[in-house]
Amino acid sequence: MAVSILHNPRCSKSRATLQLLQDRGVEPEIILYLDNPPDAHQLEKILAALGLSPRELMRKGEQEYRELGLDNPALKNSDLVAAMVATPRLIERPIVIANGKAAVGRPPESVLDIL
Repeated sequence: MAVSILHNPRCSKSRATLQLLQDRGVEPEIILYLDNPPDAHQLEKILAALGLSPRELMRKGEQEYRELGLDNPALKNSDLVAAMVATPRLIERPIVIANGKAAVGRPPESVLDIL
């Protein structure tokens, strides 16, 4: 089973989710998404697997969210995806992808449903 995690080692939830996977014998591919962000196509596939809209996956508390005016309801989904690709800090984390499904590790145990 191929499992990957969009991971930020500075995030406690991301570290806890990675540890949870490893404790269950899963060694996921670790994608440091801040250094290697998904492109628009990859992000759209992740959103589809999560069943979320781009805005639902955005970290609305980030300074860039306010500075870029991303709270504007007139923005299209493609605009929001482009903003997350350009500024990956806006992407909620961690995201685990397995078996064609995806889950946000908040709480970390929520990723167990897709394994």
